Amino acid sequence: MNNKKFLAAVVGLGLVTLSACGSSSDGSSGGDSKTVTLVSHDSWAVSKSVLADFEKKSGYKVKVLEDGDAGQAVNKAILTKDNPQGDVFFGVDNTLLSRALDNGLFQSYEAKGADRIKAGYRVDGDKVTPIDTGDICVNYDKAWFTEHKVQPPTSYDDLIKPAYKNLLVTENASTSSPGLGFLLGSAAKYGDDGWQAYWKKLKANGVKVVDGWEQAYNEEFSGSAGGKKAKADRPLVVSYASSPPAEVIYADPKPSTAPTGVADGTCFRQIEYAGLLSNAKNTKGGKAFLDFLLTKEFQQDMPLNMFVYPVVQGASVPAEFTEYGPQAKDPETMDPAKIADHRDDWVKSWTSLVLK
Repeated sequence: MNNKKFLAAVVGLGLVTLSACGSSSDGSSGGDSKTVTLVSHDSWAVSKSVLADFEKKSGYKVKVLEDGDAGQAVNKAILTKDNPQGDVFFGVDNTLLSRALDNGLFQSYEAKGADRIKAGYRVDGDKVTPIDTGDICVNYDKAWFTEHKVQPPTSYDDLIKPAYKNLLVTENASTSSPGLGFLLGSAAKYGDDGWQAYWKKLKANGVKVVDGWEQAYNEEFSGSAGGKKAKADRPLVVSYASSPPAEVIYADPKPSTAPTGVADGTCFRQIEYAGLLSNAKNTKGGKAFLDFLLTKEFQQDMPLNMFVYPVVQGASVPAEFTEYGPQAKDPETMDPAKIADHRDDWVKSWTSLVLK
């Protein structure tokens, strides 16, 4: 999520990205290079001052290569693993982690500060480091539901009721990380044998599927700033629990309360990881950068840049997150091993069931 495009498209404000503020004079990523290259999805962002502090203390300049959404970035990194584009990869999440690990994308390294990662986010082994977390949830347009005198949905079960017919837009599970997360959440909720029946009902109730989050949130969802400009007509969208704070923080003028809410019973917990790429040319710089990602300075910088939550103990979040976008109390989760065993088959079945 967590999303540079979210801010740019919704409120017309750009974010400071690493590629904008750290670059090498020679572009080299050799073993003795003072450039460390990060490969990431398009949602990566960090404050200029935080990056500058890392560069000053470490002596490394940071270069960023952005490779589309999370799925695209992971697939490209796997294809180029023998001659990687960079040294560190950020942005593989728990829905795609097994694919990266099974293809040998990362080499071992335990980042400094890993002992401060909260227990619920730790993983076995030392191939990847948890960096952030967020909840994929259905968001709703408060004004629409007030105007139409309908109670917003609160659960997966609500979404298939007649009162919510033709109201929900979601992302394609085969092309979008939140779309896949919503599918996995329904599988966790209804089980291996029940999720398909649920999606049949959801389809019959008029769910709309688009390719990605940006289109769903900024063009189809009536509750977002972008959706209002586009005259969108869907008051329910699969997005993130942290989307409502963004609608407040970056609005001009700033509203007294969030114009959107979260259906807390529709959430799936997402965790993002980073790792040292196999065959990385600048392993020393890559390790230093991974250490940096777990510092309190970076962890506390993430919420207002990528709209995700930190994973290390003691890292605070802005008050707006607590007020407008608290983490789900009881999100659906799924063991990465189960995701690995079923993900491709589920996506194939979902595509046949929902898109055809």
